[in-house]
Amino acid sequence: MENPRDLVERPSRKRSDSFGMLDSLEEDRSSCSSESSEGSGASSPEDTTCEMCGMVGVRDAFYSKTKRFCSVSCSRSFSSNSKKASILARLQGKPPTKKAKVLQKQPLMSKLAVYAQNQANQQCGVKKSLALDRFDWGQYLGDGDVAGAPVSCFKHVPLGLSWSDIREGVRVEVPNTDTGLPMKVYWIAGIIKLAGFKALLRYEGFDCDSTQDFWLNLCVPDIHPVGWCAAGGKPLVPPQSILHRFTNWKTFLIKRLTGSKTLPPDFSSKVQDSMHVPFKRQMRVEVVDKTHLCRTRVALVEQVIGGRLRLVYEECDDGTDDFWCHMYSPLIHSIGWSRSIGHRFKRSDVSKKLSVQTDAPEQLFAKVKEVDQTGSWFEDGMKLEAIDPLNLSAICVATVRKVLADGYLMIGIDGSEAADGSDWFCYHSTSPSIFPAGFCEINNIELTPPRGYSTLPFRWFEYLNETQSVAAPVSLFNKEVPNHGFRPGMKLEAVDLMEPRLVCVATVTRIVHRLLRIHFDGWEDEYDQWVDCESPDLYPVGWCQLTGYQLQPPAVNAGSRDFQSAASKRKKSQQYKGQKKKRKLPITKRPVSLSGAVVTGVPRSLSGDENEASSDYPSPPTSALAVQPISVDPESSPNAEGASGLLVKEKNVEGVEFSSEGTETETNRSPGQIFNSQDQ
Repeated sequence: MENPRDLVERPSRKRSDSFGMLDSLEEDRSSCSSESSEGSGASSPEDTTCEMCGMVGVRDAFYSKTKRFCSVSCSRSFSSNSKKASILARLQGKPPTKKAKVLQKQPLMSKLAVYAQNQANQQCGVKKSLALDRFDWGQYLGDGDVAGAPVSCFKHVPLGLSWSDIREGVRVEVPNTDTGLPMKVYWIAGIIKLAGFKALLRYEGFDCDSTQDFWLNLCVPDIHPVGWCAAGGKPLVPPQSILHRFTNWKTFLIKRLTGSKTLPPDFSSKVQDSMHVPFKRQMRVEVVDKTHLCRTRVALVEQVIGGRLRLVYEECDDGTDDFWCHMYSPLIHSIGWSRSIGHRFKRSDVSKKLSVQTDAPEQLFAKVKEVDQTGSWFEDGMKLEAIDPLNLSAICVATVRKVLADGYLMIGIDGSEAADGSDWFCYHSTSPSIFPAGFCEINNIELTPPRGYSTLPFRWFEYLNETQSVAAPVSLFNKEVPNHGFRPGMKLEAVDLMEPRLVCVATVTRIVHRLLRIHFDGWEDEYDQWVDCESPDLYPVGWCQLTGYQLQPPAVNAGSRDFQSAASKRKKSQQYKGQKKKRKLPITKRPVSLSGAVVTGVPRSLSGDENEASSDYPSPPTSALAVQPISVDPESSPNAEGASGLLVKEKNVEGVEFSSEGTETETNRSPGQIFNSQDQ
């Protein structure tokens, strides 16, 4: 039986620990720190041993006036085991002892502690070895001097449409790594800076001390809204390095958290719901033929990772002839699309479709804006400027080779077309990757002239006269510039469209209207690519970690790339550079293919039509992800009888209004100003 004095003292301890502080925090710290003295076999005269778990510690730090147990839990367990031992003795016909012998548990507890420590050490060693091959965004971003593109810039990623309310100052509950306790405990941290899904966090109590700041992905399972510990009975423990700063942490948290914001209670479920992908394995789609850009082929969805699809062409038996793209890509379409618009199509040699194969529903694909082709419209032979799909760093002189239905055009690059037209490529008339003649000159972009063209510098007026052709009217091009939010110097994760299986660390180096110049960190500028701001091949920092996709680190240990000012002039040259060669990686730095096969990727047309999707087009949840206000009320806690966790009371309030701040005025202009000179 327990000492009656123990029972008298226990209610007051519950009330003092009801705020969520770990029960017997100081006692456990003392007992943990005293294990070394126990191992040496020498105990000081003031040391005592817990009669339940066998822990050795300072007598004054033990629980109750009798100093028999190191914590409340040991006292209760001893009482329960004593009763069990007494009942067992009676059943066996033995006289009950004065107290049960439970100290035999000490070796087991010691073994478990040693085993847990060994496991932790092994895991740390594994993580250290993996860290050599795995890119660490936190180290790359440093103290927050390098900016990451906000999640709200990417409408096609999880929570991309509802991220605006996640901002600096929001509080969350995260694992506390600054503690000597053997169990997993939590503490409250505030968001100092955001970079994509990553957040620079600082534990409450450190104030202006940034030495312990750390980066975490806000969408991982270990991130919770304030109040989660209280609801789940999890312990809140202040970091050991600042434990001395306050004597009453409960009062500190009440004062610090009152009026602050936290994540919504269902944040974790919203993340999971937004990661749902409607495409399934063995669905059939039409996709561009990477060996002949002018036609499409039937392919099967073989793998789905975070909305990115690994497609295997239907005639391939071993699965090596594959192609990666995003499910919102303008390169994939429903079965029958090519026939409906008059696009070239390679028929499959497979005569019979397997029972497990189904045609992907038409509503799963990106929709393009409907256009009126009556009256003034594109005609065969019209000249324009277009991003070269075989060299995405170049904008070239191009020609409309064929007008298809539903606003689609077949485009050819002047001076480098194949005789059979096999390198023509299909762009929609609203694609942000085609431009009227003169766009590059107005916006100070180098225009690549036709191969073999000798009249340099290139002048559109002279070229049109020489070729006896006309330029496509400016009114036919897409002039919409969304409020995208990108800024030069922002970091992100981007697909290398010349090797579309690879997602790489990248930087936005230039912005022209809605056109982004993407630089792959560690690589030369010649590998840069022009990409639309709404391309589904751009992702925020932390997307690969969230979805499980492999991120390719910079080719060299480049660190934070010094961004050149947009005002600096690059050396101009109008000599034809030829088709872009795919990058050759050294053996020691060659990325690992997710499919396990070498893929010679096909360039893609980068249409910005994702925002034109109809209502049945699958997309992340559109409801606002409003942060929640925190109201601390220690007197009305439902866990006042000793439950661990922070006592907070969630109140239903209106969500925080979306920020009205837009991008710089240069990027938000009326349609009539779209082709004026503009650069960022």
